[in-house]
Amino acid sequence: MMVHKRIAEITEKIRERSSQSRQEYLKQLEFNFKNSKGRKGLSCGNLVHGFAGCSSDEKELIAEGSQPNIGIISAYNDMLSAHKPYERYPDELRGYAAEMNATVQVAGATPAMCDGVTQGQPGMDLSLLSRDVIALSAGIGLSHDMFDGVVNLGICDKIVPGLLIGNLSFGHYHALFLPGGPMPSGISNEEKSSIRQDFAAGKIGRDELLKGESDSYHSPGTCTFYGTANSNQMLMEIMGLQLPGSSFVNPGTPMRKALNKEGLRVLLENVRERKFDRTIGNIVDEKSIVNGIIGLLATGGSTNHTLHLITIAKAAGIKITWDDFSELSEVIPLICRVYPNGAADVNHFHASGGMAYVMKTLLDTGLLHGDVNTILGKGLERYTADPKLKGDQIVYEDGPTKSINESILRSADEPFHKEGGLKVLKGNIGTAVIKTSAVKSEHHIVEAEAVVFDDQDDLIDAFKAGELDKDFIAVIPFQGPKQKGMPELHKLTPSLTILQKKGFSVGLITDGRMSGASGKVPAAIHVSPEAIEGGLIGRIRTGDKIILNAVEGTLECLEEGINDREQRTVDYVNASHGRQLFNNLRSLISSSEEGAGIL
Repeated sequence: MMVHKRIAEITEKIRERSSQSRQEYLKQLEFNFKNSKGRKGLSCGNLVHGFAGCSSDEKELIAEGSQPNIGIISAYNDMLSAHKPYERYPDELRGYAAEMNATVQVAGATPAMCDGVTQGQPGMDLSLLSRDVIALSAGIGLSHDMFDGVVNLGICDKIVPGLLIGNLSFGHYHALFLPGGPMPSGISNEEKSSIRQDFAAGKIGRDELLKGESDSYHSPGTCTFYGTANSNQMLMEIMGLQLPGSSFVNPGTPMRKALNKEGLRVLLENVRERKFDRTIGNIVDEKSIVNGIIGLLATGGSTNHTLHLITIAKAAGIKITWDDFSELSEVIPLICRVYPNGAADVNHFHASGGMAYVMKTLLDTGLLHGDVNTILGKGLERYTADPKLKGDQIVYEDGPTKSINESILRSADEPFHKEGGLKVLKGNIGTAVIKTSAVKSEHHIVEAEAVVFDDQDDLIDAFKAGELDKDFIAVIPFQGPKQKGMPELHKLTPSLTILQKKGFSVGLITDGRMSGASGKVPAAIHVSPEAIEGGLIGRIRTGDKIILNAVEGTLECLEEGINDREQRTVDYVNASHGRQLFNNLRSLISSSEEGAGIL
């Protein structure tokens, strides 16, 4: 089916806007593809240093240079449940490579922060900044000219975007992302949320809270809610950078291992055939970026990708804006209900039809570009198939033609909502993003007085003191990328949700971020310009009348003379937790609308 006229128009607008920068990128990519000598350009001394730690068989293959040597960029650590499965992947892949007459080496490692660990803590100030550090680390790992292709091991929040940005600086390589998969389902997300709210309300103690959290996050694998980590997996699959049906298969299962082997086989085939259109820099083009945005909107994915996709696109010479997200949202329906947008988790989503059905229903209704490059070749139709195990081999069969559970996943013809799950807000306060998919329609408009806090802990203290039992919009400035590094404020969600359940009309406005798992309370986030750059959010005072309107897409302070007020400043104390190391990066970082990055 032909792609929807409006999607085609927006894509063409992006192409025209990006014409010069994209052509410059492709020119460099083609030059590197044709002229890169790889190991053949290394001296004997260079080469020996590169394979000194290998087995004799591996040394022979690498030195000969006629068979592929694949570099692994790994973000493994065993603090992250999602990255714990990657501990054994290099050995596993090394064994598969030997069967396929190839070699594998770990090319480099990147940091891998866990937002769950740092949520509400000083370390969270480094979270977003870690994305660009990961990109730089990946680039260093690939700089040795030892490799013919790349396997990326990373799954969580800033890690996949950082790996992809780093890979795109070596866009002439064939590359692959290998997911680790979600942990099996624990207690329900609604039960977990209820436990958190009971703790915030003082109804239970820390022991009960810790047990509830442990029963939810209980084993290796990604957290099962549809936050940034699992939005990453959706993104890599819908952009054709990992195998069909591979995003949400649990760790340690026969299917997971077979998909890893099949992924390496596909990558080696691409390397050996040297197909230019299957290089990562060619796969990530204007259409695949638009497909990524569409996937985000259709599934109600993480707001963090309104930052990440802009930076990913920029790394490939493509210029996208928040307006592109907003315009696409007008024609892309919301077809998924996965926590925090619903009660189900990603395991239930996968069982209901998962990514294969998402892509089929979007393709069938002309809401996705089908004529794109992927690691499997031209065309996204292959991604509507389901992997099946035949012995220990992967065989793809026709995927689902309808949802198994329409309370979780629906067709694009009969969606949960006719518009996507994200919206851009504009007004005198600035430009912001709101995740509407998790917010009930009766809460999409909040008109109330502002209560201004300079730190999220101040709001929690006010909540505990009973000072917030009223209609209000919490305004938390001085959290932006240049001020702090744009920490997430997910810690506020339980308190604000309790107030909403009491019947109060509440909202949040901040130049910081909220977690990809946040929802229910309307939150205008990523406000740009941020307070430290003179944004009006830094002039708002407690008592000012505010309108947050997610229906009309507006964000206004109604106080006369607000533009004439003196801009406040707030000191940022960063002498702990390594935050002082990043002072220079904060001075270089771009605005939220430009992706909040240094690259």
